Amino acid sequence: MGSISGAIGALWGCVGVSLILGRGLASLFPHVRDLAGVELEWFHWVVMAAWSVLMAYSEGYRGFQLKFAPRVAVRAFYLKGHPTTVRVILAPLFCMGYFYATRRRKLLTYSLTGGIVGLIIVCGKLAQPWRGLVDVGVLIGLGWGMISVWIFMAKAFLGPGTAARTESLEQLSE
Repeated sequence: MGSISGAIGALWGCVGVSLILGRGLASLFPHVRDLAGVELEWFHWVVMAAWSVLMAYSEGYRGFQLKFAPRVAVRAFYLKGHPTTVRVILAPLFCMGYFYATRRRKLLTYSLTGGIVGLIIVCGKLAQPWRGLVDVGVLIGLGWGMISVWIFMAKAFLGPGTAARTESLEQLSE
C-alpha cells in the first residue's frame, strides 16, 4: 500500500475516533439539557461541581490528555507511514489500540471498554437529577478528550520533528 492509502488511513483514524467521541457527547447532552427542567437542591449543585472537577481531572486531563490522545495521534502518524489494508479500513480501532498493539495495551483497551460499557448501563438506570449530574461531568471529560485528540493530531502531523514520532509500536502502545 502506498502513501496515499496511509494518509487516508491516518485521516480516517482521526475522523473515526472523533466520531466515536462525538457520538458519546451527543448521547449525553439530552440528559444534561433535561437538568434545566429540574429543581436542584444545594447538595445537587455541590455534587455536580465536585463531580465535574473530578471528571475534568481524571477523565479529561489524566485519561485523555496524558494517555489516550497522544497514543491515538502517534498511532495515526505511524499508520500514515505503515498502512495495510486492515489497518486502513479499521483505522479508528487501530489508533485506539484494539489491535497491532502489545498484549498489555490490548488488555487495557478491552478492559477499559468493558468498564465503560458497564458504567453506561448502570448510569442509564439513574433517575434525574442524578443522571444529568453524572453526565455533566462525563460531558466535560469527554469534550476535553476530543479537543485533546485534535490538538495531538495537529501536533503529530503539522508540528516540527514529525519524523521522530515513528518509534516502534511496542513503545507507542504502552
